[in-house]
Formats: sequence, C-alpha cells, structure tokens
Amino acid sequence: MPATPLHDPIAAPLPAATPATRNTTCYMCACRCGIRVHLREGADGPEVRYIEGNPEHPLNQGVICAKGSSGIMKQYSPARLTQPLMRKPGSERGANEFVPIDWDTAFKMLEDRLRHLRATDPKKFALFTGRDQMQALTGLFARQFGTPNYAAHGGFCSVNMAAGMIYTIGGSFWEFGGPDLDRAKLFVMIGTAEDHHSNPMKIALSKFKRAGGRFIAINPVRTGYSAIADEWVPIKPGTDGALLLALVHEIMALGLYDRDFLARYTNAGQLVNQDEASDDFGLMLRNAEGDVVNPLRPHNFYWWDRLSGKPVADHTEGADPALLGRFSMPDGPLQGTPAVPSFQLLQDRVAPYTAEWASGITGIPADTIRRLAHEMGITARDQKIELPIQWTDSWGKKHESVTGNPVAFHAMRGLAAHSNGFHTIRTLAILMSLLGTIDRPGGFRHKAPYPRAVPPNARPPKGPEAVQPDTPLNGAPLGWPESPEDLFVDAQGEPVRIDKGFSWEHPLSAHGLMHNVITNAWRGDPYPIDTLLIFMANMAWNSTMNTSEVRKMLNDKRADGEYKIPFLVVCDAFQSEMTAYADLILPDTTYLERHDCMSMLDRPISEFDGPVDAVRIPVLKPTGQCKPFQEVLVELAGRLKFPAFTTAEGGRKFKDYPDFIVNYETAPGSGIGFLAGWRGKDGEKSMRGEPNPKQWEMYEKNNCVFQHHLPPQLQYMRNWNDDYMRWAQGVGLRRDRDPIVIHLYSEFLQRFRLAAQGKHKGKQPPERLRERVATYFDPLPFYYAPLEEQATDLAKFPLNAVTQRPMAMYHSWDSQNAWLRQIHTHNYLFVNSRTASAAGIADGGWMWVESPWGKVRCMCRHSEAVEPGTVWTWNAIGKAPGAWHLAPDANESQRGFLLNHLIREELPAPGGGTVSNSDPITGQAAWYDVRVRISPAGPEEAEVTWPQPEAMQPVPGMGSAPKRRGWMAGLRGKR
Repeated sequence: MPATPLHDPIAAPLPAATPATRNTTCYMCACRCGIRVHLREGADGPEVRYIEGNPEHPLNQGVICAKGSSGIMKQYSPARLTQPLMRKPGSERGANEFVPIDWDTAFKMLEDRLRHLRATDPKKFALFTGRDQMQALTGLFARQFGTPNYAAHGGFCSVNMAAGMIYTIGGSFWEFGGPDLDRAKLFVMIGTAEDHHSNPMKIALSKFKRAGGRFIAINPVRTGYSAIADEWVPIKPGTDGALLLALVHEIMALGLYDRDFLARYTNAGQLVNQDEASDDFGLMLRNAEGDVVNPLRPHNFYWWDRLSGKPVADHTEGADPALLGRFSMPDGPLQGTPAVPSFQLLQDRVAPYTAEWASGITGIPADTIRRLAHEMGITARDQKIELPIQWTDSWGKKHESVTGNPVAFHAMRGLAAHSNGFHTIRTLAILMSLLGTIDRPGGFRHKAPYPRAVPPNARPPKGPEAVQPDTPLNGAPLGWPESPEDLFVDAQGEPVRIDKGFSWEHPLSAHGLMHNVITNAWRGDPYPIDTLLIFMANMAWNSTMNTSEVRKMLNDKRADGEYKIPFLVVCDAFQSEMTAYADLILPDTTYLERHDCMSMLDRPISEFDGPVDAVRIPVLKPTGQCKPFQEVLVELAGRLKFPAFTTAEGGRKFKDYPDFIVNYETAPGSGIGFLAGWRGKDGEKSMRGEPNPKQWEMYEKNNCVFQHHLPPQLQYMRNWNDDYMRWAQGVGLRRDRDPIVIHLYSEFLQRFRLAAQGKHKGKQPPERLRERVATYFDPLPFYYAPLEEQATDLAKFPLNAVTQRPMAMYHSWDSQNAWLRQIHTHNYLFVNSRTASAAGIADGGWMWVESPWGKVRCMCRHSEAVEPGTVWTWNAIGKAPGAWHLAPDANESQRGFLLNHLIREELPAPGGGTVSNSDPITGQAAWYDVRVRISPAGPEEAEVTWPQPEAMQPVPGMGSAPKRRGWMAGLRGKR
C-alpha cells in the first residue's frame, strides 16, 4: 500500500476536522510566553496542529522560539507516563519493573503513609521539586504537613543570584528585575546562557542594537546572545568576582561613581562602629534618640555631616554625609567610638584589587579591565537620561524629574553556580549601585512584587520545636534570615533540615539545597527519612552533581534489607532515568492539559511598568490517567485535613486545584490570593479583593494574562518612592513602607561573623564551623578561589569545565522531543582549537575527560568561541540507553554524554570529613567549579560515550515509539 504523504496542501479537509484556537501559556522553558494553540477535531478528540506566539501577550508579543513551537512533540511524546505505577513486588529499584495501579490505590497508599509520618515525625517526609513554577503551592503543602524538608529548583540553579542581589538592593535579575534596554546606551551581559528570559531578551536586544546601543559579553564561551555582542571578553570560569572587584576599584579610583545617588539612597554614608573591643564592632552606629521608622528594621543611623563637622541623623535636612574619612563620636553613650562611613570601608577593601591583580586571575588583560571600567563610568556620567516625571522620596523630598545613568547589566547562572558566587553577585550589585543605575531609566529596573526589604520579611522556623506532630510549621519552610536568631538549628547549633539549609553550614540558603538531599538522607545525616517525594527533577541523571554514586545511593540498603531511603515517589510527565528508581510513579500532565498559574505569590511574569501574572488553561484533556501534580497536592491536603484546606466543620475546603486558586486567601479576608486580576465578586477589582468565582473565565477571555500598569510616577526609584511604597503596602506587596536602602556594606553578614567570633549573645555556631562562618560572612565582598579549585591539584587538572543549556532545549525533557532532536541529537565537548591540538585530539575525534571524581568518553569539537582554559558542553542531551523511550542505540545515549559524571556534590573538608560543594553562604550548588584534564581516546576503543548504564525498558502505559522519522502531530499511532 503506497504511503500517504505527511501533508497534502491541496487536499480537502478531513470530515469533521473543525479547527479551533485556544490561548494559554507556554512551558517549554521558564520564560512563560503567551501562545495560541491551533487544534483540529480528530477521531479521538481535539489534536494539536501547531503552536504560535500570541501577539496580544505583553511578555513575548507574538514571538516564539523553537522550544515553544515544538510543544506539540512534548504533548505526543512516546515517553509520556499515562497511569500510576507501583514498583513490581520483588523487583529492585533501577530495574524499571512496574505494575499499573489506579489513582484510588495510589492516593490510599500515600494517604496512609503520610498520615502516619505527620502524626509521628513530620520531618521524615521530604518534598523536593525541580523545575516547577508553583512553589507557593508546594511550599504551602510542606508547611501545612509540618515538614521542614522542602525545597525547589533554585538551590541548584541561581540562588546566589537571588540572595546576592536581594540582600544588597532588594531585588534580583530575571523574574524580579532586569536591564532596561529600551533606554540603555551600554549593556554588559555576564555569565548568561540562552534560556533565561529568552524571547523577551531577544526582542529587547534586537531593539537595543538597532538603536545603536553597545553590547559587551563577558563569558568563557561565545554562544547564544554573546554571538551578537559588539565585544566578547573571554574570562576564566569562577573568576568573575575578581573582575568585578577590579572594576569597582577603577570606578572608585577614577571618581566615576554617582555620589549624589550613593549619599541619599545607599548606606554609603552610614557610620560603622570600628571599636574592635566592642560587641557591636562592624555594626552600624545608631542614634538612641533618632527616628526608628520601622521597629523591625530600625533606621536611626548616623551620618557624619560634612557641613557641620559632626554626626547627625541620616537624611537630616540640609546635611551632606561624608563618604570618606575616619571620625570619633564626640559625645553621648558612643563618645570616643571610632566611626567610619561604609563607603570608606569599601574603598579600603578594593584598594588591593587592581586591574593587574585581576588580570592574573581572570585571564583578561589589565588594559581591557581599565577600559571597561572607564567606559561604564563615562557612559553613566555623561549620557544621563531625564524624564519629566515628578515623584517624592521616602524622606519627603520632592523631585521634579526622574534621572537615569544608562548602563545596564544582566547576569545569571554563570556567576551564580560557583562556591564563591554570593560575593561575586554582591560585587555586581555594588558596581551597579556605584554607577547609580538601580531602578532608574536605562539601568536595572525592578519587577513586582519586588523591591522588597533587605532582606524580605519571610523567616524560616527557628528550631526543632517548630516541627510538631499533626501541626503546620510555625514559619515558612524557606525564608530570608537576617541574624543568627533566624537560623533553623537545634540547641547545639546543628541543622534541623535534611539538606542542612538555614543552618550554620549554609545560613542564607533562601531556596534550600536540593542537591544534598539524597546524599544526606542516604547517610542519615543529620537523620534518616522515610519518604522522599520528587517532582519534575531527574535526580538520578542530569539533576544530580554525582550521577553514578547517587544512583547507587538510591539502591543502597540498611542491614535489615530496607532501602536507606525507604519510599521514593516520583511525579513526572515522562519516563526518565529517575523514574526507574521510584517505588511509586505519579503521571503528571503536560502544560497543555492543566490549569496553572504564574502567581504574584511566587514567580510572576511582571514587566517594569507594573505587575503581570498569567494562567494556563487546559486545551486538551489529560492523556490516559494523567493528573496534574497541583491536583494531587490539593487532593492529599484535603484527605490529610491540613488546616488551610479544611473547613471549620472538618470538611474539604476546595474541591480541586482551580477552586483552590480562586478561593484561597493568604489570610482570612485578606483579599490576596494566587491571582491578582479580576478579583471581587464580579471581577471589578485587581491586586486585592474578594474571591471571584469566574476568575478563570475572565483570565481566559483576556489572553490568560493580567497586567496592571503603574502610573509613571510609581515606575521608578521604587526602593525610595513614597507613593509607590504606599501603593505596594495597600495591595499587599509590602508589609511596610519604609525606604529600602541599598546595602553596600552588609550589617546582616556582620551579625553572623560576630556570632562566630563569640561576640553575639544568642545562637552560636558549632566550634568546627566558627572559622568558616567568620571567613565567609564578610560584610564587604571579597574574592576567594572556588572551594573545589582550592581542593584540586591544578597541575593535574588544569582546565575548567562548564555546561549550559542550548537555546533549542530546556532540561532533559526537551532532548527527547522529536522536532528538537533534529537540532541537537547529541553533544560534543567544545575545546579551544589550540588546547585540543596540544592534547593531540582531532576535531570530531573521541576523547577522555577526567576530573578527580570520574571520567567520561565523548566527542571533541574544536572551537574558537571558548577561552583556552575552559571546556564546555550542552547539558542534559546525553541519556541512559532506552531512557525517555528513545531507542537504546539513539544518538543521545551512544554519542551524547553528561558532564555530571565528573562533578561531586561533596568535597574533602579541611581536617577530615566532607563539606558540601556549595557556596558556604547560600548553599548554591557549585556546578561550574569542576577541574578536568583531557586526552585522546585510543584507536582501539569503541566510538561510544562512556559510562554506559544498562538499557532501560518501557514501562506500562507508554505509547509506541515512532517507526519513522519526521512524524507529525495528528498522525501518531495511525501507521
């Protein structure tokens, strides 16, 4: 029988093939663009024909990328899980042997197990989620359960970016802020791959370049956005902090900082106690008779007034603070106390960080560093922007216009994923502040719900007493400590959480440490757990820092024959390397099959000019027995009778997830819920109002997005804009309305250092950690080599190795996408041509890459777009044979590889034992610190990647893999 063509453009439509279009929100990366899904009625119901960008959506304005348009292939992937599965009795984890069960059985199994744990020891249940976008719900579930053991994706993604900037300027890049390229003249991008804010960034960069803006890319690799940069500055990975400190040095030495901005809007002029004998050494001097403003964060600071030559309350009308100098307090309780403005301390700190010093570390010529600093400073000073917008600051001063210094920056994981990343990003935020670019035209601009207080108000629980049977936690599972009293530790200073987050090992771990969970639970350090629920995280493959060993840990057993992690639940839409280790698999839906929301309580898609949130609306029915994970959590919360999910009479408060989103309020009668649009009984209110039963319908009628435009006088200088603060407080974005002063000098960090030095009367670190805390909790940024580099013989392992996601793929779920596989079917290790040639490795040849922790065999690709001391590859393309329902001999498993086999989640600790391979302040996973050496593979060796785990088999309920190439949606299973 002759084959039917895939598409006949002149053929008549199929009978009853009625076309339709539905709007929803993309989930092929974390950008969350608006899309239009074109459907056709088929024999089995609606089928997706194609996906396009929604031109009426404010985020992407109709632009769509390869990932977004290939969402069809995610929907119809043969790797889809379609029914709940239980590990086959008698089979071992990893054998991939399962039996189908129904949802009633799955829910009963979970309900019984979780009810027992909640009633006896809630911390033995751990919930860790990967690339989800509903952390407000998953975090609420964990808090209501009463477990401290919850975290999400950020800890192994970019928590350093969030914490480093939020603890400095009250906001951060990406969802919470970004570069104003509409007005910038100079744009500097550092350590950013193509997946962060992808389509909006492409749109903005296109306009910026066409308008004559200058684009500088600082990165070890020139790909993606960097390919169109006017200048590429290659840098050695993990040394960005040295470059930034040298730039700060040069800006200060040249006097190219915005003094007026620093004096009024930062703590540059605030006086710091320099009496080393005082228990308050390094803290801000405070005026006991001054205006506290906010009792939770007193503002009664001192300036040294240059005009009167004496200390005055900060922001005293008519005073001008000295930024440089050393003084002695003249009278009162502080008489004789040596006092120094924090700006002077910053200048002292960066004095040795010269361009020549940084050049030896970064590989960037000293002249280039000086030129970059000069260009930034001159552009900010001489190309000022002025907008005729009147506004009033938090101290009552009226301003006739908004001015801006048009130098914009953007940075992401390339800075964050190092064990020195927090101080690196603090330095970047300080550089941006010195140039006067914070929330001003042409610089960095906040996005709602930020700016928030430094740090934000949420605090983790304080100690083990917070974990009680059948009781919600008495604090948010994640938060922002501002002193040692906020740490989640016991009376001996030891961690309460399984990942050791918010402990003295990682005090400011705002997102938790997902990369440490399996290792700690396997070891029983600080205690064993019973049930681990993993959602959308391939922790047995590309989402772990220790792939081979973690797979062994998941299978390891106690002396009594029980697994060391007794019960493992995995919820995902696809079969993966991780699902093979599950005891229970819960099949999730795709983004085209569910309700979802991008909430102001979580990670919205706000624009510079005001809050924006969005929803997903199902455009297809769930495949098979798939159920949205959100629905699973709401169902379990109702069955377990969590207080927030239960009526006063003991019944269920919410019938399902959509009902929960509409009717949940942060507090009874608060009028604040997950969605900000169309609130009130008839949808007449926004931001705050009673639940609206037709809220989902109204979002659907409005392109699935709500956008609130702030008036111009509220769009800038929001850290100190009195009218904005009043508005933000009124709608619940801020608890208070005091100014959010930029912290060049961090008193919060100094409080932890004082505790380590024994000068703090409250919580104290264990003796073994005192030196560590005192070293890294410096109130001013400093440079240190990454921890792994310090622990590695650099003569044996001379090269840095990094991974990044390709523009056409997002995590491992895309490298099984039938369309995207035609762009990347496997990966190479990219090596500078001179480096590869010196090692005797041909372009396209097979090679070995070895770290202190493991080795891989892969293919080499010579490249001039990588600095000579670095090798790199695309992440998550390499697969285990048969995983994701790919053929065992697919390119992804035979030619694709993972650099993760070379990375370790722990390092040898000084004095013995191990320490997490993470930033010692935040716990950020140090993905990019590994050092390697390379060599050619022997001619007798198999031309296949190594290691090669055993092939995985399909599980019940999975579809048939396509037998031919180029298959199309709508034709699946028809031949």
